[in-house]
Amino acid sequence: MPSDTPQPAFVLVRPQMGENVGAAARAMWNFGLDRMRIVAPRDGWPNPKAVAMASGAGRLLDEAVLAQDLPEALEDCTFVFATTARPRELVKPVYSPEAAMKLAHEKIQAGEKVAVLFGPERAGLENDDIARANAIISVPVNPEFASLNLGQCVLLTAYEWQRQTQEVAEQVTELGKTDWATGKDVEALVSHYEDRLEEAGFFFPLTKAAGMKVVFRNMFSRMPLTRADVQMLHGVMRQMVRWRHSKDTGPDAETSDGAGSEEK
Repeated sequence: MPSDTPQPAFVLVRPQMGENVGAAARAMWNFGLDRMRIVAPRDGWPNPKAVAMASGAGRLLDEAVLAQDLPEALEDCTFVFATTARPRELVKPVYSPEAAMKLAHEKIQAGEKVAVLFGPERAGLENDDIARANAIISVPVNPEFASLNLGQCVLLTAYEWQRQTQEVAEQVTELGKTDWATGKDVEALVSHYEDRLEEAGFFFPLTKAAGMKVVFRNMFSRMPLTRADVQMLHGVMRQMVRWRHSKDTGPDAETSDGAGSEEK
């Protein structure tokens, strides 16, 4: 059975290819929508090509409401949107997908039943179809190539529905098994590097050392470091010091005058 989540019905009007019906089902289920209605599909119903294309969303096809004509598909609806990219002579309010789904959400919350019409692949909805709608959804696409695939149009509208019904974070950073580094973590890291760089004579000349340390510390403050990053950077410096120490004390270490340990 369809889910209990309040949502609009997506009505595919006279779809021509089973593959596109399957793609529409997949797009709907990507965003938690499962109320599909199909009006007079050209190639009959059920359609095995639709099932193959649905790829995991076949339940929507099994539960889809099949209607012989558009009035039958809309008989329980109180507000209907029609999707079209072409200008029409019919006088109707035209909404962007975002604004349309915002209005749909408000109406459904108020107890209304909302439907969205999607037209056939070849030429889209006819004027007779659009005349039965209360408003139009128009996608701001390239005017030189305004035609959208049925699955694409369904996907875009379903995405806008989800944006109106769920909190969608604009940016999320996956931390995995670590956390953000604290001020204490970063302070210890900077001190570690400053101490070792001081020993290596990096902060030279002395008259510029203080300013160089400020720039160095500021560089670390700009980095969004995690604790794993801090641990790795500590390890990098420790290994460099070990390596340098082994070079200085090993059998090939240079003498103070720069010659090798072995006599030439």
